[in-house]
Amino acid sequence: MKIVVGRDDLAAAAEAAAGESGTPLERLDISPVHKASRGFLNDRQPDVCEIAVVTLLQAAAYGKPVVLLPITTLARFQHQTLVTCADLSVGDVEGRSVGVRSWSQTTGVWMRGFLTEQYGVDLRKVNWIVYEGGHVDEYTDPEWVSRAPEGEKLQKDFLGGKLDYGIMGNELPSDDRIRTAVPNAYDVAAQWSADKGFVPINHIVAVSTAAAQEHSAAICAMYDAMKQVTESAGAASSVGELKSVGFAGLRGPVSQAATYALEQQVLPRAVDFDDLVAQSCDALGVPPSRLGG
Repeated sequence: MKIVVGRDDLAAAAEAAAGESGTPLERLDISPVHKASRGFLNDRQPDVCEIAVVTLLQAAAYGKPVVLLPITTLARFQHQTLVTCADLSVGDVEGRSVGVRSWSQTTGVWMRGFLTEQYGVDLRKVNWIVYEGGHVDEYTDPEWVSRAPEGEKLQKDFLGGKLDYGIMGNELPSDDRIRTAVPNAYDVAAQWSADKGFVPINHIVAVSTAAAQEHSAAICAMYDAMKQVTESAGAASSVGELKSVGFAGLRGPVSQAATYALEQQVLPRAVDFDDLVAQSCDALGVPPSRLGG
């Protein structure tokens, strides 16, 4: 089998566990890790892949033969990802331009969800500019979202003043003019997570249905090994207890992401978390309790 996982500790744990079960596992070097998603979903390579939560939800909605392995590889606060270089706040978003890498980017889905849920923003009253498509070939952006001209870059347009706001996570440029649009963003994020009982999740692990069926024992062993690593990292996290492993731990954040994504026309239909659990268990031939259900 082949795997793409961004974190070295998780990759090492998975490789060791698979090898001990008698199934060699090769780690592919693809960086940034999201560049592996299209090949995983559309060409069935690699067999195990770190993907964004919203990408998994889209894959489920469009019937792609991939299933959830309930391991979180990236979780973080998100309220700080709406940024501006102008004298603007979150209350000024309607009627302004906001750039985001892709409409289906998970960071954008979370932040837009906060805008509607906490700040009453009508997303259709915002001038949304996106710079890339998503990872699922069948998906198209809503008609009220605009695509930047070919060759344009989000960071360049944002710093150059063509955009009033940007939604950016890891791709946020370094510039002293940039500030968060949500006042006290980290405090707001911490309170939101305390109220909800979970931290927003960005990336999880997914497995092709074929690999799950053929290598169930190895994949369950990989889950156990990555679970141990993830729980240790979560216990030491600065954003609190992540509870980011197992079906029970992922139910809240994945379900919330699915709700936001459906509201934003990122999904063509609702995706229920119990359906994701059933698909994983059917492919692996295990009960939900085997994967923290």
